[in-house]
Amino acid sequence: MTNDQPFVDLRKYDQSWFDRGRPSWYVLLWWFVQAIAFPLTPQPLNILRCALLRLFGARIGKGVLIRPTARFTYPWKVTIGNYSWVGDNVVLYSLDQIHIGEHCVISQKSYLCTGSHDLQDPAFGLKTASITIDNGAWVAADCFVGPGVQIGANAVIGARSSVFTNMPSGQVCWGSPCRPKTVRLKEVEGFTSIGDSDHS
Repeated sequence: MTNDQPFVDLRKYDQSWFDRGRPSWYVLLWWFVQAIAFPLTPQPLNILRCALLRLFGARIGKGVLIRPTARFTYPWKVTIGNYSWVGDNVVLYSLDQIHIGEHCVISQKSYLCTGSHDLQDPAFGLKTASITIDNGAWVAADCFVGPGVQIGANAVIGARSSVFTNMPSGQVCWGSPCRPKTVRLKEVEGFTSIGDSDHS
């Protein structure tokens, strides 16, 4: 240990301004339902998990698959489009809005984080920003997606990547920090074509 003085004084931390979107009793009720109901629902009972999320304000499209161990901090701040999948042990830390498009895959153990802290603030102030995953994107296993990030349509985020900036459409991206690496190819009736992309 060193005797250097800390840059922050956590006694000054204050998030009284933060709006969770529901009263405290409602938040606690959701956490109780999620802790009990989700893990106990057999994997095939996906329709029940989607119904619970909708009951608590999530906007869930048709044909969405949610695994029993997925976690939603505030479901009323989450939108998931038609036919998208959310895998085992995925965390949607939805202090801010999380928008997942249609036909998206969020693979196991990925963490979508809409909250952070101000490094320059001695009180370690909370900051939040939304996350958007556009249609057809795949976030592979064990990825971290940070606040304010948009992942473009049909992008692929390689396993164990850390995404701190926007990723372009139609690109295969990986790394820590994540970077676009190559164009995502699409098979169409025996032909290989280049998907839509922000890069030539």
